[in-house]
Amino acid sequence: MSRIINPESAGKERTQLTRAVVLALRELIQKTSVDDQTRDLAAFIALALASIYETIDISVAAWEKRGYWVKADRFRMEWIWTQSLGGALRTALLAEDWATVAGVSAQVMQKLKEVDVPRRNQIGTPWVGAWQHMMAQPRGSGN
Repeated sequence: MSRIINPESAGKERTQLTRAVVLALRELIQKTSVDDQTRDLAAFIALALASIYETIDISVAAWEKRGYWVKADRFRMEWIWTQSLGGALRTALLAEDWATVAGVSAQVMQKLKEVDVPRRNQIGTPWVGAWQHMMAQPRGSGN
């Protein structure tokens, strides 16, 4: 029996992560000073963007298997920004360059402007502890 790949699970994860990123961006925009929550929010966004990027190949595997190369390439191009902006945010955050963090966050918000987050927050606060998680990872690691 062949291995079953469920591309919907990667899509569902990507949807949940994008909603959580939008929620974290809304919280980050309201911050007026740098504190532990600010670091957690920015770290969560960087880590979530890296996780979103990792879901891309999982989603396009089924299309490539069937020969839908153009569809797979379009999808990759649609989400490739998550790698570059996530990396830029991570680098700026580790350097404590808050002007760049704000600029990259604005770019991420622009990319995710169409994402709908329900008024009633069922996501919670997934960013709590993200700064420690990021600092515990090796420097070259993407997530």
